[in-house]
Amino acid sequence: MQREDLGSLFGRITRRLIVAEEPLLAEQGLSMWGYAVLTHLAQQPADSQLALATAIGHDKSRLIPLLDQLEHDGLIVREQDPADRRHRRVRLTTQGESRLAAVQAKIRAMEDDLLADLSATDRRALLRILTHLANG
Repeated sequence: MQREDLGSLFGRITRRLIVAEEPLLAEQGLSMWGYAVLTHLAQQPADSQLALATAIGHDKSRLIPLLDQLEHDGLIVREQDPADRRHRRVRLTTQGESRLAAVQAKIRAMEDDLLADLSATDRRALLRILTHLANG
């Protein structure tokens, strides 16, 4: 029997994770894209909304309503770039950091349940390998 292609395996795993994460995000008032924005901004503020869209792989024309909602909820702020008034810098607020930490704790607990059948050594190896593949 042939092994399943990586794309097929990753696709199935991704769909399984999305189904498991969506209710956890919804409890915190976040969409998947909102979570992607907060996660990215937790690592570094965005120099512009376009740079943010590019970094997370989101359609720039659909990003503005998402940022409007996140800003309305107090999770991000957009500030005019003094060097170029056409650009708006985007950063996480303290409330955004708290919301992100809360949802990440729930996601980590779900992931622990998902990986419960693996030994601690296999879990560490899996995370190391996935990180390596993702950062290529």
